[in-house]
Amino acid sequence: MAGFWHLIVPTARFRLLSGAEDLAEYTFNTGAAKHRFCRRCGIKAFYVPRSHPDGIDVNARCLDPGTVASLEIVPFDDGDREAATAAIAHLARG
Repeated sequence: MAGFWHLIVPTARFRLLSGAEDLAEYTFNTGAAKHRFCRRCGIKAFYVPRSHPDGIDVNARCLDPGTVASLEIVPFDDGDREAATAAIAHLARG
């Protein structure tokens, strides 16, 4: 388990304020998901998910304190990925 707290936001609402020069990108399998991680410490800060290509999946643990007023953690059933993805599809459209 990576400890990644998924916070999917519409691409238009995502803004990286600093550190772009310290990021590297990797893909695997279909290459659709674009994972970004810190070249210095290795943490995966955000990525473009295959399930929500119009969104950015941010690791909420990487946000500065006070950036988000509150978060609601919703379990994701990876055993039924298709239904679970459909249930949260509206989040990336925001």
